[in-house]
Amino acid sequence: MAKKKTAKKNSKSFEETLWDSANKLRGSVEPAEYKHVVLSLIFLKFASDKFLERRQEIIDEGKAQFVDMVEFYTMKNVFYLSEESRWSYIQANAKQDDLALKIDTALHTIEKNNKSLAGALPDNYFSRLDLDRSKLAALIDTISNINTLADKSQDVVGRVYEYFLSKFALAEGKGKGEFYTPKSIVNLIAELIEPYKGKIYDPCCGSGGMFVQSVKFVESHRGNTKNVSIYGQEGTTTTMKLAKMNLAIRGISANLGVKADDTFANDQHPNLKADFIMANPPFNLKAWRASDELVDDPRWAGYEVPPTGNANYAWILHMVSKLSANGVAGFILANGALSGDGQEKAIRKKLIENRLVEAILILPRNMFYTTDISVTLWIINKNRKAHTVKHGDLSRHYRDREDEILFMDLRQWGEPFEKKYIQFSDDDRARITETFHTWQEERAADEYEDVLEYCYSANIEEVRAKDYSLVPSKYIEFVNRDENIDFDEKMRSLQSEFAELLKQEADSRAELLKVFRELGYAIDL
Repeated sequence: MAKKKTAKKNSKSFEETLWDSANKLRGSVEPAEYKHVVLSLIFLKFASDKFLERRQEIIDEGKAQFVDMVEFYTMKNVFYLSEESRWSYIQANAKQDDLALKIDTALHTIEKNNKSLAGALPDNYFSRLDLDRSKLAALIDTISNINTLADKSQDVVGRVYEYFLSKFALAEGKGKGEFYTPKSIVNLIAELIEPYKGKIYDPCCGSGGMFVQSVKFVESHRGNTKNVSIYGQEGTTTTMKLAKMNLAIRGISANLGVKADDTFANDQHPNLKADFIMANPPFNLKAWRASDELVDDPRWAGYEVPPTGNANYAWILHMVSKLSANGVAGFILANGALSGDGQEKAIRKKLIENRLVEAILILPRNMFYTTDISVTLWIINKNRKAHTVKHGDLSRHYRDREDEILFMDLRQWGEPFEKKYIQFSDDDRARITETFHTWQEERAADEYEDVLEYCYSANIEEVRAKDYSLVPSKYIEFVNRDENIDFDEKMRSLQSEFAELLKQEADSRAELLKVFRELGYAIDL
């Protein structure tokens, strides 16, 4: 009897389903290009849905005569869309040969009518890409299925946007995808430095993920997002557009400077003093300045000039120069910065002696899509004296820890993600941040203790004794797993195992020779 077929349960999230649908249509377009196509259309769909919702509100309020006044939309943080910019118009013209031109016109018109989007949207992009019209129309049909306003309690479009950014970074792989920092790392940084209020800055902001998670952190801890202001800079024009769209789609306003530019050569926020800095600078950036450039830059005042061959310490000093008197920075660097010699060592020594280095957390390998190297999370803190800070119901009673540095080894932490990558689970982050905050506060005397292979609180004398190396394994105690092994007992066990293996091999050999002999093909050895 034939088995009755049962329907296979679809366990995919709607983001996964949407990605699968969109990805099938990609064809010959590279992910680096395709992400601008998909994300621009998602933005257009969301902006259009919000516009129509607000338009109906105005009508319902008995103010139908004002439905085409831009001010009635901007007052509610909604973008005004003229007829040719609306999704319904694009969808109605999806079968026309000039579809790409109509999308370009829609994006251009939205940007022209809404000053806050200046420079955010792709310019004449779809026409230049020469995308197959039928594939583009099919993609529009797919995106039409996103009900961006279905659940007001959920950031539906934000979720889609974030999911697509991560998938595009994954697809671009090593050497590319630097616009995206994995979500679990960004969340960890936010939960460690706690950006409840003040100025938040990212000097190499990529697609703006640090800002998005900062705002989510404030919202999830019952803070007021009006108490934070966001500043950033990005060197690539297309990535800066991604950041602006990523923020606009979530209603987050930010100052990303007047244009995309090199943070070192043309600092867009020269007078900024930030309360929080979150960053994931390019790893081991070489030739970031010529030998005669930026040698007298005020950002290195009091320190050696960072070497031309690697920008790691230029990023550190840039961020230190941007911190306010109580500012805190959390950023990712390649592990080489922990122990480099020459000018790097001289700068590191002064950072330590100036009591700026708060904690060093070494992360697992394979957390990034662009590289499989192990990297380090640095925490720099300008005020490590005893003081109390209140965040709503939460009070942090910080102890004086100027002469200490917390080292944490997280290389064996995390859970598998997308088969070959690692990410921190919610429980991982909760345990890591609890250890860090316990160590920072007065309760450390009763509640914090060094843990083998996990964490160690080193005093500055120990760091000096180790020649200012910040490599965690020089401080954190590791278990010598060979120490307690009985050598004779282990060798007798191995002797027995090998004896059994050799006996089995001899029996197999004899059996094989016997078979051949009985067949009349004896093997003479």
